[in-house]
Amino acid sequence: MLVAFSVTPIGVGEDVGPPVAAAVRVVRDSGLPNETNAMFTTIEGEWDEVMDVVRRAVEAAGRAAGGPAGGPAGRVSLVLKADVRPGVTGALTTKVATIERLLSG
Repeated sequence: MLVAFSVTPIGVGEDVGPPVAAAVRVVRDSGLPNETNAMFTTIEGEWDEVMDVVRRAVEAAGRAAGGPAGGPAGRVSLVLKADVRPGVTGALTTKVATIERLLSG
């Protein structure tokens, strides 16, 4: 499956970079194929492993958006879109490659 998601810390002002970076770090450390752009991070894998990474990314953003060390996690908004296609792998790159091929022809 492919999951595109975005985390937005609530109540931290305009500088959301550090909490978002904490979330993306979890995704990159997962070892699953992923890509981050200005709006979303997309991750590819099996249902349970992808959803576990998304959960941990949201938790990491919440901790980074929270108060002082050891304080409660901050509030986080999550937007998620999924393409569930059992048995398909490599969709993160092949879907884009198909469009690029069609545009060049």
